[in-house]
Amino acid sequence: MPKTLLELRKFVIPEIIIGVDARLLIGRYISHFNAKKPMIVTDKALQNFEWFRDTIDLIRPHVKKLFFFDDITPNPKDHEAMRGADLFLSLSCDLIIAIGGGSAIDCAKCISIVASNGGNILDYEGVDEVRMPGPPLIGIPTTAGSSADVSQFAIIKDSAAHIKRAIISKKVVPDLALIDPIPLMSMDRYLTACTAMDALTHAIEAYVSSTHSALTDVHALESIRLINQVIEKSVMPQRSIETMYELMLGSLQAGLAFSNASLGAVHAMSHSMGGLLDLPHGECNSILLEHIIRINFETVPDRYRDIARQLGLSVDNVSDTLLLEMIINRIVSMRKNLTIPAHIKVENLKESTVAYLVENALNDPCMVTNPRILTKEEVRIIYGRVLQT
Repeated sequence: MPKTLLELRKFVIPEIIIGVDARLLIGRYISHFNAKKPMIVTDKALQNFEWFRDTIDLIRPHVKKLFFFDDITPNPKDHEAMRGADLFLSLSCDLIIAIGGGSAIDCAKCISIVASNGGNILDYEGVDEVRMPGPPLIGIPTTAGSSADVSQFAIIKDSAAHIKRAIISKKVVPDLALIDPIPLMSMDRYLTACTAMDALTHAIEAYVSSTHSALTDVHALESIRLINQVIEKSVMPQRSIETMYELMLGSLQAGLAFSNASLGAVHAMSHSMGGLLDLPHGECNSILLEHIIRINFETVPDRYRDIARQLGLSVDNVSDTLLLEMIINRIVSMRKNLTIPAHIKVENLKESTVAYLVENALNDPCMVTNPRILTKEEVRIIYGRVLQT
């Protein structure tokens, strides 16, 4: 047995309910928390959907007042979380219900942190810097990608430095995740593609992470298998609720894995790109993934062989050289089938901008658990391959 599997490991998850109409249990759980003044943290666009209105209607009979905070951008910023925390405290709210994708749930987590700990949200960047648990937090995810509803991560943009900051603490794990595939049926297909690739990246990076464990390995491999089977079906016009359930289950499994094993260079570089250039997180991951697999492969080839099997590839008695190309070909084929580009266009891209991206990526907490240490030059070369003027 490998020595790493004998080392002490921690595994933290919230209470989870997954299945069709899971969100409709919200009233029961509000009663469990004895909450009377919840704040809904959500996206403006979601509020037009019937499933959203039905969910809100189920909340109202259980509370005295209901407040909404929807001043959130796709890459949530520090000042948005601070405004949300100020509103939460000024209204004497006692529960946060986050309905949305990673942006809404991450912002809700940051509101929770400041509501209980004070200060500025950027004070809590890093690992285990949050001292006090926040108010109760319920997550209702509407994308199959971020797994923010089950993870120890909260990502917030430092608006002054144009950097995404990672806050990692068990105190930001929601108390409850109501994981329902119904909202996914109303999700834009390109968003579906990008968030699904984010989930696949979570699983792959968790499996090769230097802090993986027997517990996280099980979830990471199952996630890769599930997502590989349904990811291309999920963007088809005739996608079914069964397909979206499988995708959401795959995303959940990935979340359980990466929340406890952490991530790697894809996410470190994606956080840097997304923060400075204000790009969609899942799109960045999709574009970077094949390049990081290529550079990481020789460090943990046996782990990538396991991943290849979950991708449905026949790899028995295949050389490592051929194995790598088979994996890359599947990832590239998947990305192309999802109509995600291979490059990101950046106007007036300067060498100083790339240098800033490199520095931020190398300082990102996710880089610490990448299976190999990347040099500045390696990171610069990868940025050069994916960024075009």
